[in-house]
Amino acid sequence: MEGLLDFVLRDILTRVGGVDRCVSEFIRVTNTELPDRVFYRVVPELLNKGLTFAGVPVRPQLLGSDPYCLADNAAVLARLNPPGIDLNFGCPAKVVNRHGGGAALLDEPELVAKIVAAVRRAVPSNIPVSAKMRLGFNDDSRAEECAIAIASSGANELVVHARTKADGYRPPAYWARIADIRAVVDIKVIANGEIWNVEDAKRCQELSGCDTLMIGRGMVQNPGLANEIKNDIKGLAYASSWQSIQPLLHDFWELVCNRLDRKSRTGRFKQWLNFLRRQYPEAEVAYMALRTCNDPDQVDAWFAALNTLIPAKTAPQTH
Repeated sequence: MEGLLDFVLRDILTRVGGVDRCVSEFIRVTNTELPDRVFYRVVPELLNKGLTFAGVPVRPQLLGSDPYCLADNAAVLARLNPPGIDLNFGCPAKVVNRHGGGAALLDEPELVAKIVAAVRRAVPSNIPVSAKMRLGFNDDSRAEECAIAIASSGANELVVHARTKADGYRPPAYWARIADIRAVVDIKVIANGEIWNVEDAKRCQELSGCDTLMIGRGMVQNPGLANEIKNDIKGLAYASSWQSIQPLLHDFWELVCNRLDRKSRTGRFKQWLNFLRRQYPEAEVAYMALRTCNDPDQVDAWFAALNTLIPAKTAPQTH
């Protein structure tokens, strides 16, 4: 989720608990072998054995359309000892699709197969290679064909976002189609798309047949969602409160101030508040108070006025 679930928010959300693994924002591969610093910039967790501060593994994700170039970059990345490498066959962004990347590849299952096979050959067998796909580009008529191409070419796991590129992020997600895909491949399939609460998670698992879920925007909106889902499976009640979110907000702001340039800080903070206000009325109040703010000092003053300056566990600095 480019521009949203970056390493800063990964750090914070994995502190809450319930998350078993993360996938990074995509790293765009064109026609060059990227230097190590690019991988470290997008996935600084590589400097911490591929783990977030809370100890959750992060798989870097590669996006491109050239099998040989992707393989070369996967080999470079493998030398940095990631806990896995993921391939993007699902990004719906027009600029990405226009250059033949992301979901546009779903119209070319043969090329998808070549990409996965090339990357798998380039990466040591102890490093898992996974892929994420949508159901298709304009329609889902080749969904099973693409999934078979991915599985038969050596991928260890497949995440399926249950919408086409044409569907974008509009509800609903077609979770039952994931069950169709599971029926034709022999690797683990993970369900993704439109999971905002426990009821969505249960319905998704029922229709897809998947025992593992990937959640994205739902957890940005509700940081306790993964815990809520796991506790529901155990028959336990769990719900995060605004009081439990406030220390996370302060930790997030500290990391933003440590990691981002000054002009980007308030926008990044308001971006998360904008998601949180869909779940918490208190976040709506906070968002409206800071909506026109562009000065980081005003955010500091806002925290001070609310008396929420709670000592944060500072993540190790990476350079």
